[in-house]
Amino acid sequence: APAQQAAEAFDPPTMTLKRPVAPGPLGAPAAPPYGAVPPQAVPPAGPRGRTGSPIIDPGLQPALITAAVAVLLAGGAALGQVALALVVAPLQLLTAAGWFRLNGMWPARQGILLAALAGLTADVAVLLADSDGGVAAVVGTLGGFFLLVLVLQTFRPSDPKERFYALTVLGSATVVTVLCTALLLADWVPAAVGAVALATLLAAAPLPGPKQLGPVLGLAAAVLLGLLVGAPLALGALAGLGALVGRRVAAYDFPSRFVHMTAGVALPLAVAAPLAWIATELLA
Repeated sequence: APAQQAAEAFDPPTMTLKRPVAPGPLGAPAAPPYGAVPPQAVPPAGPRGRTGSPIIDPGLQPALITAAVAVLLAGGAALGQVALALVVAPLQLLTAAGWFRLNGMWPARQGILLAALAGLTADVAVLLADSDGGVAAVVGTLGGFFLLVLVLQTFRPSDPKERFYALTVLGSATVVTVLCTALLLADWVPAAVGAVALATLLAAAPLPGPKQLGPVLGLAAAVLLGLLVGAPLALGALAGLGALVGRRVAAYDFPSRFVHMTAGVALPLAVAAPLAWIATELLA
């Protein structure tokens, strides 16, 4: 008998979970022992029910702003590491805000501020470190803030699925933001950001022919710029590739205008920053 009652707790065709019904008042007819819980409504597929390709190109205006930020970074690098850090800091704040909105979390002011604080802390740590301790300063800052993110999200009073999603977004935002600090460690920063600007502008330009022509020309121009200024062979290629990857990421999953003007501007430079350091320090 107990096994039979347990089996009757599920409706055979639909496996709808049933729950006991509260007893009625005295004199009322007896209620059935179990009432079926109606199935949850299935949300429409896709964000807001939209169809079509989730890839929307940021366009030419964010590319022009990226080129302007690249000019500021080149000027800051020419003036010294402190001046460069003053330009990298707003780039990190833009990166954190764009990354959160790109991943569908908004408003998320605390997460944006925490990721931006991680980037600023890494900048200060590099400025205070000696010539051989810059990499250790970045890695230590990244490890400390990532541990802080784990602790905060682990003890967050929310649904486990939502907590895991927030942990993923906040952790990745922290990593991407801190890696912008690699520009303070790299050599040939003007050449690297110049390659990013060329690759981004040509990828966004309305050129005749197939749509792959712009990114290909942008990558070729980035490589050529690196060779013309005498930079390491891999600098132009890696910086241009990072710019194209960052631009592609900012175009994914039905992004809004806000995403294009934040992530679309910052991600080409943010992704290219650690690649520029790799090209000038490890592959040179």
